[in-house]
Amino acid sequence: MPGGWTMSMTWMTGPSWTSAAAAFLGMWVLMMVAMMMPSLVPMLLRYRQAVGTTDGTRLGWLTALAALGYFFVWSVFGMAIFPLGIALATVEMQQPALARAVPLVTGVVFLVAGGLQFTVWKARQLACCREAPDCQRLMPANAATAWRQGLHFGLHCSQCCFGLMIILLVMGVMDLRAMAVVAAAITVERLAPGGERIARITGVVAIEVGLFLIVQAMGIG
Repeated sequence: MPGGWTMSMTWMTGPSWTSAAAAFLGMWVLMMVAMMMPSLVPMLLRYRQAVGTTDGTRLGWLTALAALGYFFVWSVFGMAIFPLGIALATVEMQQPALARAVPLVTGVVFLVAGGLQFTVWKARQLACCREAPDCQRLMPANAATAWRQGLHFGLHCSQCCFGLMIILLVMGVMDLRAMAVVAAAITVERLAPGGERIARITGVVAIEVGLFLIVQAMGIG
C-alpha cells in the first residue's frame, strides 16, 4: 500500500525527536543487516582472500571491521532519510490534497526507479558490487585498510541500490513484505549469473507497477 511514511508515523514519533531518531536508527540498521547481508557476504569473502595474512583471528577482526564500515555508510544514509521522512509525513497529514496525491507520486517513483535499472550508471555500479574487491591485488592486513574497504563496499552498494531503496521508502520502510521483495531483488541481481539482465527485468516490473499505480490514481479505465 502506498504512503509508507504516513503508516510509519507511529514508530517515527516518540517522547522526543532524539528518542524517535534513535529508535529509527536501530530499526534501520537491523533492516539493513537483514536485507544486505546476503549480498555483503560474497564481498567479505573476496576481501578475506585479498588480505595478506594467514592469521585467522586477525583476519576475522579485519573482516568484521570491513562489515562495520559497510553498515556505517548505510547508517549515515538512514539518518539522512529520517528527518526527510518526518517532514514529508507531517506535511502529508496537514495537507489532505498532498495525501490524495501520494498514490500518483508513488507510481512516478516506481517509473523512475524502474528506468534507472536500464542505465549505464546502474550497470557500472552493479559490476563494482559483483566484482569488488579485486582479489588479484594483495591488501594490507591493517585496520585502516579494512575500514576503508568497508566504506567502499557501502558507498558502491548504496548507489547500486538507490532505485530499489526509493521504492522501499515510498512503500513503507518497515513493511516486511516490501522489504522481502526489495531484498530478494537486490540479492538476485548481485549473485545470480547475468546480473545486469536481471536488473533490467526488475526494471520492467517496477515500470509496470508504476504505470498501474498511475492509472489507478487517475481513475482511468
